[in-house]
Amino acid sequence: MRFHQKGTKMSSTYDRVRTAVLKKQQVVAEYNGHIREMCPHVIGRKNGREQVLFYQFGGTSSSKTIIPGSKENWRCIPLDGLRLIEVREGQWHSSSDPSLPQACVDEIDVEVDY
Repeated sequence: MRFHQKGTKMSSTYDRVRTAVLKKQQVVAEYNGHIREMCPHVIGRKNGREQVLFYQFGGTSSSKTIIPGSKENWRCIPLDGLRLIEVREGQWHSSSDPSLPQACVDEIDVEVDY
């Protein structure tokens, strides 16, 4: 079992997605009834909740149509909302400006190394 810096236990989902961040792997999962194909960029906690900043490159979304390379494809998702998680190898996706400031995670554990 692994722990966050402040001693709180990480979920098994957290550990899988954290590894995907470190290896730049894709994550396919269901969130809010939509199957989403995403690349995780930042993982950690926000107000004590495990969260990930993903870049969604495929699948469906309740908010907007997925347009490749669009800065509108960023998704801040709490890990406890993900279902049917698959981690896989594949092309890395991000927006045309991956350096945009993020407010999804305030206690960053790991983030993609550009």
